[in-house]
Amino acid sequence: QVQLVESGGGLVQPGGSLRLSCAASGSIFSTFTMGWYRQAPGKQRELVAQITRGDITNYATSVKGRFTISRDYAKNTVYLQMNSLKLEDTAVYYCNAQNIIARYWGQGTQVTVSL
Repeated sequence: QVQLVESGGGLVQPGGSLRLSCAASGSIFSTFTMGWYRQAPGKQRELVAQITRGDITNYATSVKGRFTISRDYAKNTVYLQMNSLKLEDTAVYYCNAQNIIARYWGQGTQVTVSL
């Protein structure tokens, strides 16, 4: 199994930046597609960004050009660099790891964009 622990969330002003980290343990990190999802109050959880085991990246239209997902195989960690943050980015951000067999979730980290 895989255990995922997110960190790096917090309060930031519009236009600011945050970097989220997701540390994975318990399985073979390199075989998983990693992703970041978010869920805002009253809204459905949505995919923000993902990166495959071949380092192919995909982004939600709403964050493309502002967010960057990356992974460090040596550290078993995936990152989400969030720049030019908007009020609409406020949500709980969840780390996800998945392959053909299973899917795992972190407990989430709160990102609040506010004046």
